[in-house]
Amino acid sequence: MNISVLALDGVFDTGLATMLDVFGTANELAGMMATSPGRFVTTVVGVSDTVYTGQGLQVPVVSMGTEPPPDWLMIPAIGQKMPDPLAEALKRSDIARATRALRAAADTGTRIGAACIGTFILAETGLLDRRPSTTTWWLAPMFRQLYPQVRLDASRMLINDGQFATAGAALGHIDLALMVIRQASPELAALTAKYLIVDSRPLQSVYAISDHLSHSNPLVERFERWARGHLAAGFDLNEAASVLGVSKRTLSRRVNDVLGKTPLSYFQDLRVEQAVHLLKSTSDSVDEIAAKVGYGDGVTLRNLLRRRLHRGVREIRAAN
Repeated sequence: MNISVLALDGVFDTGLATMLDVFGTANELAGMMATSPGRFVTTVVGVSDTVYTGQGLQVPVVSMGTEPPPDWLMIPAIGQKMPDPLAEALKRSDIARATRALRAAADTGTRIGAACIGTFILAETGLLDRRPSTTTWWLAPMFRQLYPQVRLDASRMLINDGQFATAGAALGHIDLALMVIRQASPELAALTAKYLIVDSRPLQSVYAISDHLSHSNPLVERFERWARGHLAAGFDLNEAASVLGVSKRTLSRRVNDVLGKTPLSYFQDLRVEQAVHLLKSTSDSVDEIAAKVGYGDGVTLRNLLRRRLHRGVREIRAAN
């Protein structure tokens, strides 16, 4: 399988190195298998003559488009991690060249994967419009604003949608690379994950910091404060809108624009977040914690945690 990895100026060092190391490790481990699935031939490509990583290391690249079309073209993140610097970076001429080259690659049938902030580069092409996609969780509000046609689900770590695949924050680079390996050999992907000690991370919402997201909008921030004060009492959209001085429609639309979910869904997220905090920081029983976050009994809370986090109460407490 031929894989091109696109290195843009300021590429996230960890993202680029992670992808190359995962494929390199898979190549070494393939020799241990009874039947080898073949090699992953990786080529680092670029749209500039000289590319430096975010940490200032020079990256040797092959000019994008001069090689035969690869099976997969991977886009690691660039190093800008906050909205303002990223917005400026997206205006760069090399990124404009990259988007044109990505559209040309897609026309040849090449499959394209992007991880973390690399998903912004792919979204710039318009290729993700009307497609389910994910990105790094803390930039989800910015992503929704810039690319409203993309069906963003920032709770997920990995979304494979046929010709295009996207992965979530930072070490989502690993998940994306393992997905490509899995297509060649599920056994090799499992072996590679074990050697690299990679646990399953189906959701990145487990790691998201809710108040970081809510602070990107004053109304949503105020709604969050109201919600945290009413976890035990329960959710009432009419009351929330009245206290905040807006209509129910305005509140619902603003929360959805920023967080990609309804006010009720976000309220439930905060309940889960508080329940996990209490499980880790107190010796309260599950029934006691359930009452503090507005659930009638511990069974309901246990089922919710298992459904939302794919972890049970014992696992959550053991991770403390």
